[in-house]
Formats: sequence, structure tokens, C-alpha cells
Amino acid sequence: MSTSARWIVAVSAVALALVVALSMQLAEGPAPTRRDGPASLRDHRDADTPEALAGPRAEADLPPCPAPGVGAGPESLRGISLECAGDGKMVDVARALAGRTVVLNLWAYWCGPCADELPAMAEYQRRVGDAVTVVTVHQDENETAGLLRLAELGVRLPTLQDGRRLIAAAVKAPNVMPATVVLRPDGSVAGIVPRSFATADEIKEAVDQTMGVPG
Repeated sequence: MSTSARWIVAVSAVALALVVALSMQLAEGPAPTRRDGPASLRDHRDADTPEALAGPRAEADLPPCPAPGVGAGPESLRGISLECAGDGKMVDVARALAGRTVVLNLWAYWCGPCADELPAMAEYQRRVGDAVTVVTVHQDENETAGLLRLAELGVRLPTLQDGRRLIAAAVKAPNVMPATVVLRPDGSVAGIVPRSFATADEIKEAVDQTMGVPG
């Protein structure tokens, strides 16, 4: 075989290998999204219809999300509307949080430290009463699982369903869970605490420190 013929065979073999590799890649489709990777493009699964959520909602027995407060609310959250997990109603997030000191707890049903922290958040809310509004933000598209997790824990706090993690992106929260975002009544972000808490006392200390409350 001549040198030119050998080159033609070699080039043909390489081209065939590239075609096979590309075909296999296209057949496999895109890589699945990891939980710690890009956020979902939807707030809840197709399976989470109002009919399918009726049972989990009744079991979780969550309170309604806050009614619109005074003012336009946090500028960073304006234009964001999310479903209130407790009743399925859409909530204008900025208006709902306007004029209040708010603690947003970012979590997901599969997050172990989140499950440990949520009862402490509920106890913290019970202690502080109307002085602070605690709202949990479920950051996974599996709304059913989020409701059942809250029911299992016996945690009854207003909850926003945010499978796309719009709130975290808007306030520039780090990509960790749980994380706590503290908002001042004027809508500004007092601070973001990317850690878990074990007790209501720990939460109070962190929130007070973030708000500049003397110890």
C-alpha cells in the first residue's frame, strides 16, 4: 500500500471514530441537573397539580402567606410572584414582605440540616411574635415532598414554593442550604447567614446581630 493510501485509511478511521462518538453523545442527551447545580426552570413539577397537592396541603396545614404590607417592598424582589405552598395562591413577594422585619429561610425537602433547623425556626417565630415575620422558601420543584416534609416535622410557617430559586438569585444568596436572609422593614437586606441553626436562641442571636440589635 502506498503512503498516500495509508494516509487516506488513517484519516477515514479518525473521521469514523468522531462520527460514532458524536452519535453516542446525542443519543445520551443532556446531563441531568444536579441538586447543587443550576436551578430548575419551573417552580413545581407537572405532577404537582392542585388536585394532587390537596392532600399534602391538608396534612401540612400551613398558615397563609403574609398579606401585602406597607410600601412596594424590597426592590430586589419586585416583579417576583410565587405560589404560597399552604393554599396555592400566587403571592407578589415584594409587597407581601413590605414594611416588615422578615426572616426568609431557604431550604429544600432533601436537605438534612434544613430539617434539623426548621423546628427551631418555628420556635423562634413563636417567641418573637409579630416583631418578626418568618417565611420559609422551598427551593425544589417537588412541592409535594416539601409539604410532606413540613407535615412530618410539625412545622407550620408561611411557605413560598420557589423551585427556580428566584429569591436566592435576587438577593444574591450563596448556593447553599439552609441559608437565612434577614430583611429590614424598609426592604433592604440586613444580612445573609449561610449556616444552619440548632436552636431558637441561636437564630435570635444571629438575627439580632444582623439587625444591629444590642446584645
